[in-house]
Amino acid sequence: MADRTAASRSLPLLVVVIVLAAAMLRGPILAVAPVAGEIGDDLHVGAGVVGLLTTIPVLCFAACAPLAIAIIRRAGADVALSLTLTGVVIGSVLRSLDGIVLALIGTAVLGAFVTIGNVVLPIIIAREFSPRRAHTMTGVYTAALNVGTMTVTLGTAPFSDAVGWRWAIASWSVFALVALLAWVALRGVRAAFAPTPGTRPDADAPRVSVLRHGPTWLLAAAFCGQAFAFYAITAWLPTMLSAQGFDTTAAGAIASLFQVGGMIGSLLLPIVTLRSSILVGTLYVGIGWLAVPLGFLFAPSLWLAWCIVGGLAQGGGITIVFIMINAFGDDEHTTAGRSGVVQGFGYAVAATGPLVLGALHEATGAWTVPLLVELVAVLLFLGPGVAVARHLRAARPVS
Repeated sequence: MADRTAASRSLPLLVVVIVLAAAMLRGPILAVAPVAGEIGDDLHVGAGVVGLLTTIPVLCFAACAPLAIAIIRRAGADVALSLTLTGVVIGSVLRSLDGIVLALIGTAVLGAFVTIGNVVLPIIIAREFSPRRAHTMTGVYTAALNVGTMTVTLGTAPFSDAVGWRWAIASWSVFALVALLAWVALRGVRAAFAPTPGTRPDADAPRVSVLRHGPTWLLAAAFCGQAFAFYAITAWLPTMLSAQGFDTTAAGAIASLFQVGGMIGSLLLPIVTLRSSILVGTLYVGIGWLAVPLGFLFAPSLWLAWCIVGGLAQGGGITIVFIMINAFGDDEHTTAGRSGVVQGFGYAVAATGPLVLGALHEATGAWTVPLLVELVAVLLFLGPGVAVARHLRAARPVS
């Protein structure tokens, strides 16, 4: 009874840690975008160099995934989260000190530690919550990713006007610091920082490497489609709306509905999976995602519907991928490997999304071919995603 009471008391603090940590996985990285012009002018560099401050972290998500897996397996999930939050603070401060070299180094540090957080937070959710609650918390986690993005996007420019861009982009690391303090209060200093290897599979049990596990690669393919589609459409949706006759301000405001829809979709998706199944949730997400390329191709005047439906789908898409990563019910050691493989390949492909759509638009002078590529990406999510969901249903229904 005492243990149960202690656990119930720690639950709100654990939720706070997860929400703040999730917000910090995207917020500090995207804080650069609203003040990119000021950064370029102050550091005397062009737009291409400033663009590296948002591109490098996404590349780190792919390149540093093996490092994240190794740290989680050898040090344990608790220490990995502590390292993530500490690294976000250090990287944010370095990036804001002086000169483009430190800005790039700080950005790389930030990206490397955020990569660890990308992999470890879903593992902690699966470890700390029952299967049913883990679905809901995964939705809260992915919604917090969008909340962090929206908060930083809306708040950085006004804050920069008041205190300058350096303080503006560094200030968001305060949330990571608060999350770290809450995490240490929850776990204790020793558990938060003393390495404790994660649980491993029984030595006598049959083992299959995640690299030789077909459903892992199918899930990686699904995440490639989801991430490519999200990053590509996020980068170019305002421009597509401008082609409909909206000015820059209006196009940006309308495109923000896509992000708001993502928050809502992240929270609604677990309701679908719990009341129906992961397979039904995957189908809902895939069909909703199809509305974006097909809608803008054949009925662009209904842009509002496609932005809202697509937003709901993209929020549900990343949520369903993380739910499936944990739904195999493996030990922490194996789940870390699967999460790293899925996210490593997914973000590597995602980094090409804005470049591919932009190049195709420039080459063709229209949005037809880019939208067809977006359609292929959505189908890449839908096909393998459904296959993984069917595999999970056949192997082990999630209660």
